[in-house]
Amino acid sequence: MTEESDFNYLRHSPLTTGLTDDQVQALAGIAYCRRLADQQLLIAEGHVEDSLHIIAEGAIAVTRDLGKGEFTTIHVLRTGDLAGEMGFISGQPHTATLRSLGRTQVCSLEREAFESLIDKDPWLVYRVMCNIIQVSQDILRRMNAQYVELTKYVHRSHAVF
Repeated sequence: MTEESDFNYLRHSPLTTGLTDDQVQALAGIAYCRRLADQQLLIAEGHVEDSLHIIAEGAIAVTRDLGKGEFTTIHVLRTGDLAGEMGFISGQPHTATLRSLGRTQVCSLEREAFESLIDKDPWLVYRVMCNIIQVSQDILRRMNAQYVELTKYVHRSHAVF
């Protein structure tokens, strides 16, 4: 990817809401963008990773291991969503595997590189952290709504029996 395309992917991401172009350029300077092949793993369940991933184009399946090489999809992240944000913040092992659905473009930030911006531009770091929380809340709301719909479906189905 080029520095210009990296900037454009980041500029149009909810991660950079409220940032100036100079601040987005600073993020682009530490980000690396790449294209994932279909079903390529981005994050493996149980592993510790300190990267935050922005889905610039495409989709990522959030899956859980069922054993014997099988997995179930518990959510699908779409363009604009973030992936790996909890591990990026907490440093804890990931509770799910993330794999691309089709060709997917992601831009990633490593925690150490991101933390290097604290002294240079603390407001950039603060604003990005606020945006991480906002995007995470949006994802959680969608997941909660899907859970409610699934619960309603299961209850209605059981009423027939």
